[in-house]
Amino acid sequence: MAKTISKKKSNTIKLNFDTSWSYAPAPESKSAATINKQYDLFINGEWVKPSGGKPARLNDDSRSGGYFDTINPANEEKLSEVAEANVADVDKAVKAARTAYEKVWKKMPAKERAKYVFRISRMIQEKARELAIIESLDGGKPIRESRDFDVPTAANHFFYYAGWADKLEYAFPNRKTESLGVAGQIIPWNFPLLMAAWKIAPAIATGNTVVLKPAETTPLTALKLAEIIQESDLPPGVVNIVTGAGATGAAIVNHPDINKIAFTGSTDVGKIIQRAIAGTNKKATLELGGKAANIIFEDAPIDQAVEGVINGIYFNQGHVCCAGSRLYVQESIAKQVIKKLRDRIESLIVGDPLDKNTDIGAINSRQQLETIHKYLDIGKKEGAEMYQSSCSLPGRGFWCRPTLFTNVAQSNRIAQEEIFGPVLAILTFRTDDEVIEKANNSPYGLSAGVWTDKGSKIFNMTRRMRAGVVWANTFNKFDPSSPFGGYKESGFGREGGLHGLLPYLNLVN
Repeated sequence: MAKTISKKKSNTIKLNFDTSWSYAPAPESKSAATINKQYDLFINGEWVKPSGGKPARLNDDSRSGGYFDTINPANEEKLSEVAEANVADVDKAVKAARTAYEKVWKKMPAKERAKYVFRISRMIQEKARELAIIESLDGGKPIRESRDFDVPTAANHFFYYAGWADKLEYAFPNRKTESLGVAGQIIPWNFPLLMAAWKIAPAIATGNTVVLKPAETTPLTALKLAEIIQESDLPPGVVNIVTGAGATGAAIVNHPDINKIAFTGSTDVGKIIQRAIAGTNKKATLELGGKAANIIFEDAPIDQAVEGVINGIYFNQGHVCCAGSRLYVQESIAKQVIKKLRDRIESLIVGDPLDKNTDIGAINSRQQLETIHKYLDIGKKEGAEMYQSSCSLPGRGFWCRPTLFTNVAQSNRIAQEEIFGPVLAILTFRTDDEVIEKANNSPYGLSAGVWTDKGSKIFNMTRRMRAGVVWANTFNKFDPSSPFGGYKESGFGREGGLHGLLPYLNLVN
């Protein structure tokens, strides 16, 4: 901020402040991260070439020989070639997992398993900078989020479940616990490393083995995790990581020797998985879509609430199932809150994900950007008023300005459907009963937020809201010891905390 001083004849001093300043670039160096030109499949503790059969999705001009490109969404440059697993490759991975389960892992004393899980946690911590850079390069999220949240929380999940591995009799008193066998796990592109940790850690801590498939657009941190697992000397076959698209995931779901499916992704795919495993003995946890309601009452700490809204929808580009994409504001403070939000999003920096000043990075893929633009058009056609930041966008890559809609009706599609982008729909309410009815009027029920100065109102709201997680005077706070999951079309089952152990165990009386 520049300051000039001028003197008048009266000898008084006038200070003129120039607020037209900007941050100097502060990019993180790519040199701290190593990305291979080509990645194979990680099966039975080794890197295995794909079998070279028909790829798991239709070929296009950029792919041949069982590999596909993964790109940097901030500039559309190729980062690496990644193997695409077909049915035969998945079968090989499942057989490796089954062999490791029967011959090694389920027989190993729990305290010895815990040592491996703890070792992986420490190695993630040691490679935290490299993992954060790769996460931002491959996924487009700001380095601040990768560095300060994704990677530390991933390490914490392994650390937390390492502690539970030899204490299951305390988690489930008077019950005998038995591991399930082989877990098939499919994770999304919004939190690639964290979702891998979220699923792998409780599975192997409870004595199961794993076949995991990362999203096709963000496979690199999962493959880097495979390198860490290999370096940790985890017995071969305990964790297998196969890359590919939807059909690769389908091969995992449909494999007859899989005992448990853990899926995080869209509601539509979740329904397909439910139909596929119906009539089988496979257990499942599904964490699906969301349209979280964030509620601000007139007695709330408004500046704190506004910052919580920004954190809940914009800092993560709206790429979280639990993003607070529906904002309900009490009528008496609506104008004030909307003005503060408009001023705040005007200050957000959109740009290079590796720049430490960046608030909003790139959209993960061209397909997702097209989906967001489709909903922006829908919102305008439905009569809502759209406001976007005036920030400039880079010439290459996939970018979207932070956006908010006002004058939104409860029936508008932008208030009912998941957009998965930095887009906020603002609605108003008068009474507690009215906002409860509106907030629950959604097919989803993953998360919600309440902002108020009254503890009694918080307890009243949380008791009546149909959401798996309700934050009070904060938003998007996670901890390995806290369970997470949804209701209705947001899925079923819980991951995280003591509750996250149960989906990977059979309890015997």
